[in-house]
Amino acid sequence: MSTPPAPSAPTLGSADSGFFGHPRALAHIFGVEMWERFSFYGMQGILLIYLYYSATDGGLGLPEAEAAGIVGAYGGAVYLSTILGAWIADRLLGAERVLFLSAIVIVAGHLALALLPGFVGVGVGLVLVAIGSGGLKATATSVVGTLYSADDTRRDGGFSLFYLGINLGAFLGPILTGLLQSTVGFHWGFGLAAVGMIAGLVQYSFGRRGLPEEARKVSNPLPRRGYPLVAGIAAGAVVVIVALVLIGVIRADNLALVVIITVIAATIAYFAVILGSRKVTSEERSRVWAFVPLFLTSVAFWSLYQQQFTVLTVYSDKRLNRDLFGWEMPVSWVQSINPVFIIVLSGVFAWLWTRLGTRQPSTPVKFGIAAIAMGGAFLLFLPFAGGGENSTPMLAIIGILFAFTVAELLLSPVGLSVTTKLAPQAFHTQMVALFFLSVSLGTALAGQLATFYDPTDEVPYFLVLGLIAAAVGVAMLLGAKPVLRLMKGVR
Repeated sequence: MSTPPAPSAPTLGSADSGFFGHPRALAHIFGVEMWERFSFYGMQGILLIYLYYSATDGGLGLPEAEAAGIVGAYGGAVYLSTILGAWIADRLLGAERVLFLSAIVIVAGHLALALLPGFVGVGVGLVLVAIGSGGLKATATSVVGTLYSADDTRRDGGFSLFYLGINLGAFLGPILTGLLQSTVGFHWGFGLAAVGMIAGLVQYSFGRRGLPEEARKVSNPLPRRGYPLVAGIAAGAVVVIVALVLIGVIRADNLALVVIITVIAATIAYFAVILGSRKVTSEERSRVWAFVPLFLTSVAFWSLYQQQFTVLTVYSDKRLNRDLFGWEMPVSWVQSINPVFIIVLSGVFAWLWTRLGTRQPSTPVKFGIAAIAMGGAFLLFLPFAGGGENSTPMLAIIGILFAFTVAELLLSPVGLSVTTKLAPQAFHTQMVALFFLSVSLGTALAGQLATFYDPTDEVPYFLVLGLIAAAVGVAMLLGAKPVLRLMKGVR
């Protein structure tokens, strides 16, 4: 009896169209990303109030400022860990394996939050989720790209479907975890986040065999002789972090500041390495310099935008009228408003840029308008400042989050696109990592800034931050032409 031939590795091509006209394997990446976003935003929707609610309300009773700092530090660490995930994928394991292992780490983190009591569960859970989410975020997009050949006209449509999965998860997560948290308790909400991620992991476990071999390729393998050095650096870093925690240098009340300092150091190092490299041509070096003001504008934008998970959560708990026909809406449901706008408006913006073609605003102009819009969104809080409990109408927050979304669509997808265009050939991945560092720094700053928010005196907070963001945007607009000259033909 002859042995049947081994199945060949999947190949790229247009013949496979089993998922809405796209490769069947896209369904599995779509699923794991959707469930990862479900668990990520579902957990984050109730995390802050869990930290500062009193023990009688099921929380841990931390001061609000300290709780907001922890959430900001955690968010910054997620984006910081994308660099680690990308490096491991490029040098050691390949994108697909890192994606799979990251999903397992995320499951472990959510289970820790759901099952371990008090601060032990928070510490273990957030560290694992941050590392896992960073690794998955760094690799999922790359894996989607391997499903299509360079000339496959379905490529953009496939990424649009993938983006839809992200926002479906981001929409459903806060709604369902918040519903459980408000009815049966926080740990049930964290548990649902864990169940969602387990569902995504199980689906992906069965579907990962259908991915093309390119998804497992290690693009720049680390020589075997380099393994001991990397292992030593990793072990040394863990020892240093543990020691700093034990001697009290790293504490719960300064986590955001620690992440900010770490990201700034990493950013300076990245720019220095790229700008000082002999592999970078003079034209490429000019484009890297052009990226600096875009990077700074991005940091300013994200430092306000990411306050959805810090200040806006506190505001929704204390100021927002969440009464819906006699039923009080869970605090976390506010986090589901933005994904709805993203789903609706992303297609509108894609159509608009296509329609305008070469007449569309340049990238520096889009960045400037985004910062101004984000500052304007903060100024929209001023008419409601100083009100009593439940004094801000729901329509006001919906309008403010609409402004958040417009600003996001002017900067976030545009930023990723221009980063790949400005990147030197020898540092393509590192430049993308630099953009994520701007998100990381902005997110950590959002946590640090939130420590200054005082619900009893809101006007200075929203006024100052709104005006600063708007000023950054105006400066970007004024400097658009010099930046464009440095971009050497890139718009």
